[in-house]
Amino acid sequence: MKEAITNLFNSNPAIYNSEDRSLYEQFINQLNTGSIRACDCHNGEWEVNQWIKMGILIGFRMGKLVQIPWSNSKPFYDKDTIQEKQFNLSDKIRIVPGGSSARNGCYLAPGVTIMPPAFINIGAWVDEGTMVDSHALVGSCAQIGKRVHLSAGAMIGGVLEPIGSRPVIIEDDVFVGGNTGIYEGIIVKSKAVLASGTIVTSSTPIYDSVNNCFLDKDSGGSFTIPEGAVVVPGSRSMKHNASFHVYCPIIIKYRDSKTDEAVKLEQDLRSVLD
Repeated sequence: MKEAITNLFNSNPAIYNSEDRSLYEQFINQLNTGSIRACDCHNGEWEVNQWIKMGILIGFRMGKLVQIPWSNSKPFYDKDTIQEKQFNLSDKIRIVPGGSSARNGCYLAPGVTIMPPAFINIGAWVDEGTMVDSHALVGSCAQIGKRVHLSAGAMIGGVLEPIGSRPVIIEDDVFVGGNTGIYEGIIVKSKAVLASGTIVTSSTPIYDSVNNCFLDKDSGGSFTIPEGAVVVPGSRSMKHNASFHVYCPIIIKYRDSKTDEAVKLEQDLRSVLD
């Protein structure tokens, strides 16, 4: 499939035939089941699978704008190749009523809970036991690990183009506070905590107050938040004018028992599989 998708993307035909459509449907089905994903982790290093993004972009290219009915209510209009993902009880995903939506081609593992309204875009991966709270966004191809809590208003950036660009990656057991924004290929390692209102991008230096240094950019050209780091909004003096300050996320400590208690999640509210 990887070779077939790559060839179809590069050839970019003016008209797509039935075989092309069939290939795309197989591709989307495998994204939906989690058989393939936009990024893979090998020996602790995340790698972007460019051909996955190629396949998604093929869907945008070949799709036709159509009217799509939704719950016998107001219709919406989108490409016929990229519609709303459908679920059933056997998926063991808790979707609370109130306007949430997941796009076809995203993977939601058993045990995921979605509070309304939330949106999960195509190519995203959301692993077991994760809570996607109200007004949260999981962007295209973003990767969310197990037992992550995305609090209300959390924005997790994704990316389709350029195809080599890394989406945001949130590893297992991370707590993301309300109204937090994580963008531009940031990796958040396991058990990190981002306080409410923290904004993290590839162009915003991050200061580690524990080790008294700024984080270096990683091999993906963005930043990696270390395992167990507790990050809060902060500021730093401008280089050429100390009278002014600019925004700067700060690692104030690394996770300890006090932090664990502060972000302890109510398991009764998150229970899906029992």
